[in-house]
Amino acid sequence: MLPKLSTTTLALLLGIAFALPAAARITCCDVNGKRTCGDPAPAQCVDKAKKVFDKGGVAREVERPLTQEELAAREAEKVRAAEEKKKAEGMVRRDRALKDSYTTEKDIDKARDRAIAEIEKNAEQAKNRLDAAEKKKLKLDQEKEFYTKKPIPANLQSQIKDNEAEIATQQKALQQKDVDIEAVKARFEADKLRYRDLTGKK
Repeated sequence: MLPKLSTTTLALLLGIAFALPAAARITCCDVNGKRTCGDPAPAQCVDKAKKVFDKGGVAREVERPLTQEELAAREAEKVRAAEEKKKAEGMVRRDRALKDSYTTEKDIDKARDRAIAEIEKNAEQAKNRLDAAEKKKLKLDQEKEFYTKKPIPANLQSQIKDNEAEIATQQKALQQKDVDIEAVKARFEADKLRYRDLTGKK
């Protein structure tokens, strides 16, 4: 915070400012407790907070230049504030959708059960595809036995590779089923608690 100018000092500075050419500006800063002024700005004022008087005597405050660490901290704070704002806006949208989508907690339970049923349905389809792929593997293995002493044809190699990929994909889908169901339960339970907070309904 720059110390206040005395009436005499301010009058003197304003008088000098009016007498200077249009482009002239007087820059003042505090150096070791003493007011230092000049045009151009004194070298001692480069890294300090300062007050600049234009020809009309109008003063403006110029803050001290920030260090690299301070600039980085300010930028990080801007990013954090933007993320917090985005998060808050997202919560408002989710809360609105929650109240618009359900009228009772039973509606949330029904939606949860539908989501779980869809996962179970997809898992059943994956099981059927896995069974078909494993049956095909048996046939491919039988065909491959004819080529124990000679190169396997490219077409058969391609079928074997595709079959292995299909088995791996369907096995992974089945392994993911229980994880997905638990995630759905947790999500809808959180929705139910939030819905209760928003509506006061039990």
